[in-house]
Amino acid sequence: MTEETFEDNIIEEDYDDDLDSEESEVHIYTDEEVDHIADTAIAAIQDILKYFNVGEVTIDEYEGDEGELILDITGDDLAVLIGRHGKTLDALQFLISSITSRTVGYRYPIVIDVEGYKGRQRQKLEDIARKAADRAFNQDRSIKLRPMTPYERRLVHIALRDDSRVETVSEGEGRARRVVVIPR
Repeated sequence: MTEETFEDNIIEEDYDDDLDSEESEVHIYTDEEVDHIADTAIAAIQDILKYFNVGEVTIDEYEGDEGELILDITGDDLAVLIGRHGKTLDALQFLISSITSRTVGYRYPIVIDVEGYKGRQRQKLEDIARKAADRAFNQDRSIKLRPMTPYERRLVHIALRDDSRVETVSEGEGRARRVVVIPR
């Protein structure tokens, strides 16, 4: 673990990726559980990275704004881990989350980042969400955003959850699922 402790982590289990589920169970994770999750995820990342031939990497771990475990991989020439539009990184995150969940026996939100790529993407999505909220409010009409991954949709919902002018819902299925910003 890093200097930042994951003491008294409260994460909603079985949450819908869009945060609109009312049937969530709350579980308080101990420091030992979070340490085990982090160790398992880091070991899985290191095993997978052997096949990418990326050389020396550093994996920093820290807690995100929503209590998720963020593992940021840094090193030389890691663009191959990000892939076109972050698709390889999304696949890596899905794989690591699946391996970790099966190994530890429960799900805990894990975000895999490479050299701050997702942090930059998160900022862009928050900007898009705020602009969509402004448009929805000013034009008094719903604004549909482009189709997004579950992680991206979650970021939009989180970015606008405290904006009293609008509400957000997800619509569509599969890869066509998108966030709709609705004026109140």
